[in-house]
Amino acid sequence: MTAPQPSATPDLLYSEDEEDLRSAVRALFADRADHAAVLARAESGAPYDPQLWKSLAGGIGAAGLLVPEKLGGQGASYREAAVVAEEIGRSVAPAPYLTSAVVATTVLLAVADAQGPAAALLGDLAEGRRTAALLVPFSAAPADAAHAGVVAADADAGTVSGTVRGVADAAGADVLLVRGADGLHAVEAHQDGVTAEPLVPFDLTRPLAAVRLDGATAVPLATGDAATDAVRQGLLAGAGLLASEQLGVAEWCLAETVRYTRERHQFNRPVGSFQALKHRMAQLWLEVVSARAAARNAADALATSAPDAALAVAVAQSYCSGVAVHAAEECVQLHGGIGMTWEHPAHLYLKRAKADSIAYGTAGRHRETVADLAELPAP
Repeated sequence: MTAPQPSATPDLLYSEDEEDLRSAVRALFADRADHAAVLARAESGAPYDPQLWKSLAGGIGAAGLLVPEKLGGQGASYREAAVVAEEIGRSVAPAPYLTSAVVATTVLLAVADAQGPAAALLGDLAEGRRTAALLVPFSAAPADAAHAGVVAADADAGTVSGTVRGVADAAGADVLLVRGADGLHAVEAHQDGVTAEPLVPFDLTRPLAAVRLDGATAVPLATGDAATDAVRQGLLAGAGLLASEQLGVAEWCLAETVRYTRERHQFNRPVGSFQALKHRMAQLWLEVVSARAAARNAADALATSAPDAALAVAVAQSYCSGVAVHAAEECVQLHGGIGMTWEHPAHLYLKRAKADSIAYGTAGRHRETVADLAELPAP
């Protein structure tokens, strides 16, 4: 395999427009998805707030960031979408953004033409009227695009049948993008022949489901290599922007831990002034800074269609995954007894970080990809 050539030096800084977008999203989450509200909805078994999604997707326009203006979207890029993902991680807001506005949207963009069904569906997704989910396990990596979630298809009858487990956000999606044996299909989720059985997820803010298709009516979108390439692009975008979500998780955990250790006193001193804790938080700060560089590089590579985008995404995922878990673990531990309580939000971040660590490919799987793309054979 020939190693991809590096692109021009990426711009890892946030633009003024990106900061404005961040401010709008953060204000929305502070108003509609504070930790008490997130925990309450997670306990109810219905974590998603339709009004929150309506405001994020339609009001702010976050759902259409990747969709061209001619199809009803904002005509932005993965850089802006990464800012939204970062804020979702920072607040652990329950919203189908990554699965619908990033992964499913990227798949549809890869197969859309001006008058086809994919273009019409993209318009609905961009305005927040509907959501979509790619019917593959949440653990599927970009390298799994050729076989992940493949079900049987009857081309003559125009139907698909099969079962796919562990699909994120499938239970609440309006449309499922299904990889049949003959290509890619769009399946209306609310029809006879489609059953989404909720599973018990580790991360209560992101529901998983086992989806059973039994002769469900399907609309063909693409066949052959075009279908495989579209799924690969969707999974690659999901993995790349998941790194930004993991960055948001790590940033909140670090900031909250520093704040708490400044306020918590022991022996008439802030516990954060103890050398052992200072060293741990300094090490974590270094990891978060590096994670930010990796996540921003992946988002920029996707935005510019850089030839080394797959390598940038694999590097970001192989690193940011571990940083998010480490930051969440330190947050729980350095909060002492309060960090172990259900009322404190630290456990929400730990569960999100742990669940994300196996989403769209584990860190080990992405390191294998890095080794292949950079021609660095494993020992």
